[in-house]
Amino acid sequence: MTKGNNLNPELPKLMLKELSGAVIGKDDVKEALLIALIVGGHALIEGPPGTGKTKLAQSFARVIGGEFKRIQFTPDMLPADITGFYIYATEGSARFVPGPLFCNVVLADELNRSTPRTQSALLEAMSEGQVSIDGNRHVLPRPFMVIATQVGQGSEGTYPLTDVQLDRFLLRAISRQPLRDEELSVLSQIDILDEPSLRSVADGTQIASLQQQARQVHVADTVMGYILDLLETLRRDPDVFAGPGPRGSIGLYKCCRARALLDGRDYVIPDDVKRLAGQVLCHRVQVRQEAETEGINPEVVVERALSSVAVPKVVA
Repeated sequence: MTKGNNLNPELPKLMLKELSGAVIGKDDVKEALLIALIVGGHALIEGPPGTGKTKLAQSFARVIGGEFKRIQFTPDMLPADITGFYIYATEGSARFVPGPLFCNVVLADELNRSTPRTQSALLEAMSEGQVSIDGNRHVLPRPFMVIATQVGQGSEGTYPLTDVQLDRFLLRAISRQPLRDEELSVLSQIDILDEPSLRSVADGTQIASLQQQARQVHVADTVMGYILDLLETLRRDPDVFAGPGPRGSIGLYKCCRARALLDGRDYVIPDDVKRLAGQVLCHRVQVRQEAETEGINPEVVVERALSSVAVPKVVA
């Protein structure tokens, strides 16, 4: 594929610009959500309370012209509370009552506060874009995207997400405390930010077009080799108990194509891989317990792999 194939970077830029009218800073998280949307995946956002995770998800849904629903997960929640259920009449008829999953953007807030049984109810929706209830298949709207948050590991009343569940998230972004200048901007504009006049700048057809354009972005053999070298280095790291599986390499490959699209390129460069490796791979890495006691975490081993793997030269 050659350059200049009419890729349109203006819509993604417009979406990010509009989103900034509701949330100040957090450009990396905004970009992560947009990349997940373009790829057709789901995002996990972690960070301290009050750092704008809910606001960001809700504003994102409005900007892309989608229906938004928030699910507050609790220990007593049942799978039917999120997927929906049937109401059966005495004469034998049944009426399906859709759950909150039936929308375009779902905020699964504090997902690890619910039991594994309820958490697992999300798996089919996230991987297949459908839910099965009483033997009946119900297709979810398109686009469909889950944005999940979780409270800190080890907090009281939490059920850690399993490796399988974490692997279903295309990427993980960190919503950090704002910088001083960002927090000053928040304070000075708080009345506007509380009730932002956001407008929808995209629709389902345009989003589908973006997703198709991302599939046309070229990835050179050397860049694919770079991704695989990075994954193999992580899997061989002596401090790693379990490294990313093939879903990790596929996710990084797809995210890099979306990242190139945001930059108006129709080809991926190694910097795309380096920029996204942490968000795509860290939540898929399990560090050995003895390494954790020495302060080694997934972020450390991913950075170590990036430093040790040779970066290829790519000619556009």
